[in-house]
Amino acid sequence: MNTSIIDQVIEQLKIMPQHLQSQVLEFTRTLVTDEVQGTPGKELLSFAGSIPPDDLQLMREEIKQGCEQVDINEW
Repeated sequence: MNTSIIDQVIEQLKIMPQHLQSQVLEFTRTLVTDEVQGTPGKELLSFAGSIPPDDLQLMREEIKQGCEQVDINEW
């Protein structure tokens, strides 16, 4: 198959309705933006170890009790 990816995408776009073409355009724009969102990990290192061990243990227990169970009747 010698067809380039760009050519394949164009062929697919040609048969899509306009609203889907717009979605593809917006998606491709988000892929090429260089703007990084969030806080770099290096800036968060100063918080390492700032939560007391007792609080961490409480969090572990709560997560284990509340998150590791499946409520079959929920749906």
